[in-house]
Amino acid sequence: MKTWFHSWRAAIRIARRDAWRSKGRSSLVLAMIALPILGVSALDLTYRSSELSPAERVERAMGAADAILRDAEVEGVPIYQDPLGEMHTPVKDYKDQPWPNGPTDVTKTFPAGSTVLTDRSGSAKLTTAHGLLTAEVRELKTSDPMTRGIMTLLSGRFPEKSDEVMATSHFLETSGLSVGSTLSARNFDRTYRIVGSYELPDSLGADQVNAVPGAFLAPYAKAVEKAGLAAPGFSTTYLVRSSGGFTWNTVQQINAKGVAVVSRAVILDPPAESEVPLYVKDGWGRYDSSPGADAAALAAVATVVGLAMLEICLLAGPAFAVGARRSRRQLGLVGANGGARSHIRAIVLSGGLVIGVAAAVIGTVLAVILTLVLQPVLEDTMKQRFGSFDVRPLELLGIALLAVLTGLLAAVVPAITASRQTVLASLTGRRGVRRSSRVLPLVGLAAILVGGAIALFGSLVSEQFVIVAGGSAIAELGVVAMTPALVGLFGRTGRWLPLSPRLALRDAVRNRGRTAPAVAAVLAAVAGTVAVSTFMASSEAQNRAGYEAQLPHGAVSAFVTEEGGRDVPAVREAVQRYLPVDVRADVQRVSVGKPGCAPWGGGAGCGRYEVVIPRANECPLYAFLPDGSDPSEKYTPEQRRKLIAEDWRCDQSSRGGGIHVDGGLLVGDAKVLHVLGIDDPGAAKALAEGRIVSFSRQPIDKNGTIGIKQITDLAAAEKAAAESRPVPGKISSVPAYLVPGDPKSYGLQGLMSPAAAKAAGLSTLPAGSYFSTERMPDSEQRQKLDGELAKLGSNVELHVEEGFVNDDSLVVLALAVFAGLVTIGAAGIATGLAQADAEADLKTLAAVGAPPRVRRTLSGFQCGVVAAMGVTLGSAAGVLPAIGLRLTEEREMIRFYEESVAQGWGTSSSPPYVPIVIPWETLAGLLIAVPLGAALLAALVTRSRGALARREAT
Repeated sequence: MKTWFHSWRAAIRIARRDAWRSKGRSSLVLAMIALPILGVSALDLTYRSSELSPAERVERAMGAADAILRDAEVEGVPIYQDPLGEMHTPVKDYKDQPWPNGPTDVTKTFPAGSTVLTDRSGSAKLTTAHGLLTAEVRELKTSDPMTRGIMTLLSGRFPEKSDEVMATSHFLETSGLSVGSTLSARNFDRTYRIVGSYELPDSLGADQVNAVPGAFLAPYAKAVEKAGLAAPGFSTTYLVRSSGGFTWNTVQQINAKGVAVVSRAVILDPPAESEVPLYVKDGWGRYDSSPGADAAALAAVATVVGLAMLEICLLAGPAFAVGARRSRRQLGLVGANGGARSHIRAIVLSGGLVIGVAAAVIGTVLAVILTLVLQPVLEDTMKQRFGSFDVRPLELLGIALLAVLTGLLAAVVPAITASRQTVLASLTGRRGVRRSSRVLPLVGLAAILVGGAIALFGSLVSEQFVIVAGGSAIAELGVVAMTPALVGLFGRTGRWLPLSPRLALRDAVRNRGRTAPAVAAVLAAVAGTVAVSTFMASSEAQNRAGYEAQLPHGAVSAFVTEEGGRDVPAVREAVQRYLPVDVRADVQRVSVGKPGCAPWGGGAGCGRYEVVIPRANECPLYAFLPDGSDPSEKYTPEQRRKLIAEDWRCDQSSRGGGIHVDGGLLVGDAKVLHVLGIDDPGAAKALAEGRIVSFSRQPIDKNGTIGIKQITDLAAAEKAAAESRPVPGKISSVPAYLVPGDPKSYGLQGLMSPAAAKAAGLSTLPAGSYFSTERMPDSEQRQKLDGELAKLGSNVELHVEEGFVNDDSLVVLALAVFAGLVTIGAAGIATGLAQADAEADLKTLAAVGAPPRVRRTLSGFQCGVVAAMGVTLGSAAGVLPAIGLRLTEEREMIRFYEESVAQGWGTSSSPPYVPIVIPWETLAGLLIAVPLGAALLAALVTRSRGALARREAT
């Protein structure tokens, strides 16, 4: 034991001294190992610090209160809820009855003697330095100690008077206002002074303004109603503090009155699942991840970590070989003085241990420092403050051990190689000729066959992506194991090459111990890049084929549905000012109720409309039945297929997608047809004659008219729908014209003129416009338009039809750059080792009259040869797994399609299109540009003349 300890201590001292003497090589390996450790450790620290404890979550949600109470909006019927208060449902089942939907008096559920704060919030368009900005307005008495922890005061003070507010720092930054500025809202004549700024620890990007209770929302709603618009809604919760707190029994008692509770005591000490009635109710059980899913996730993480360690080992291994080669005289002296092979292996392994420990320490320390320094930046990026800086020593120690293990694994092969060298060869600097292992290529070949069989099984038989990925990974490791043999095959091409590349290739083949790891590292990086690029290129082709334009190419649409379309004129003017508009087609929407009502209704005095489908035109599969049952269940799969395939009423074919139009009906003139590319003289004539232009046959009745129903009582309509009765409402019949053929209407189902709408007794409001353009708007024009629309503070639905746009091109470019950097790095390491080995040969060439540029040329070709071999093998290895994954995806989609056909659904659609596309541009860049760039870079950084030879000391 004592001898073992002393030998390893001496080996570590020698390795530490060598690492310090070769600072450049040591720094390179240390950086390769430390950078991943730094990133993973920093990620762990960030994740743990941002993961809030239950106590921290409670403090940010309710401050010092004991509970938050809110109306469940179920007319006061008893409810079940989960312990966190996030989910709730009525105790009674309402399958065949109308769902309870009404308010409850929450104030009657407060415990006696409790302290209560009202927390009310809504939205408003607030005036800013640039225009208007839609923001949340909150009314909470923030000066009360009960609210401490909900928000953090940054500057100024809390509002105390009815004309004072405070705003979040993000709102002040976005609006251009500051503490001391005045603030108002649209349709509101009151002004408020900003007296402080604050932030919400859980939502740093929130645009929020806080006022004292009753100072803003109620008067603002009255002002909006006075302007003839629908009053905005708001939500109310209550912060309650009670001497006895809110136990789970107390929460259940309050639930019996239709009120949901978020309790501090319950969150900090949750009840057992068996004590939660909600989890027993059908459809409301807890859904935890399955053991199989957890195992698959763990396997995926282990695979990624293993491949990353393999990549680092392959890159760092040649660097350790460089150190062993340059220290061969020292290692020979160890052997000459009685040292065993185990001592030489220990010295080289100690190099990996020393650098691994140094990388672990440096990476971990830098991770802690950088996370602390960058904490404000990380919090701003995550839009959330850390709870506390949470350092988990065991997790960081586990990550650090990966660095030590990686360093040791990277030094294993160089250690074995150095220990097999004879003492005489080490002292004289001569290298013996040694055959490559015949077992390793056989193991690699077996791994390729087994991995390929597994991937083939996953592609053609199974539907699990994990099987394909796992088989591909095994096959790729087999290719890595066969790399020395494959390098030998590349060497046979040297006979057709000029002198310098032939020498470089011969040198690479003769010294496979340093060439093979570098080629394998390039292979692994390029294979992953090619696999992902092939998969993404194939997905892009699939998405491009399935893309449905929402408008004709280059056309623009802009819609505003809030506040009765008040901002529509300003939006139209902005689009015409900043975009190259050719034709503008203004459209209106049908409105039922107050001018400020949304198209779908909602709010007091608001209704909606619907286009009536005649009973005879309803598809039997979807028609309502008096008993409320599903009509499709009355048909067999064969009957459903026949109905969908042959009955025009059940045609589910797409009409080319388009802009969403509530109700599908707009009011406009013939310019709309022109912008949408509908060239039909009959349609323009029908508009002029007061008829509705319909793009669907279904709503037209036997009299050639379309019925438009105005529904004013939404509650009665909802009740009628629940009872499978006709929805009550006034119906206006308008003559219709059916556009022949099957033209693309881009989401528009019907178009009528303003005169026809007025004649039918329909009220209309401005909705927006369609625009055709002279040319495609450029990025600068789009940015100016977006800035102008932002000043309006309206929710503008703007769309510019650019055709299919691939969002993954930057990812593919980043992958290609990454593969190129790894390739150049690995090839550079191999070239450095080659120069160390070939120094004597280069001096001999110089002595016999070779020009100085030979050194530079040979260095460039040595680097290029390694890069070319790795890129070629990696490209071949990367395409296969991508093809396997696409085949698996195709089988899964075809199976889903066939099941749909078997059940009688979707027979009008075509089979799925899953192409396999090879990214030739990426492959060309990797196969040509990367090796050429590596060769040129190596040639440029190599000196033409070497240092003078110094006689070895004897």
